[in-house]
Amino acid sequence: MKHLVSCALIACLLYSCSSNTPKDTITAEKAYEGVSNYCHSNYDWSITKENPSIMYVEMGEETDSTYQVVFRSYTGAYVYFYVNKTSGIIRMVDHVPMLNIQSEAGTINLFDYLDKAN
Repeated sequence: MKHLVSCALIACLLYSCSSNTPKDTITAEKAYEGVSNYCHSNYDWSITKENPSIMYVEMGEETDSTYQVVFRSYTGAYVYFYVNKTSGIIRMVDHVPMLNIQSEAGTINLFDYLDKAN
């Protein structure tokens, strides 16, 4: 009986160590923050000084496994960021509506664009 209790305690300990802690949980807010930080560091926002609404980052649809964050460029193109809720890997898809072109644009890691204090 002692061994059974010991095994149960060890199993609980291992499970708690392997599961996401609240600090590692990927929330919609963290998904938005990371993508926004990425967009502000990789795209030229100088055009927004005259017209702030011409470029933006906003939340899109959410599924069981991903958050969608949408970046709209001043050119009218969009980049859809699909943030994996478990891994933090972000799949990027470029979309140019005027030309009806959509293409995969690569992946990035959400945690590379979050403030290290989070």
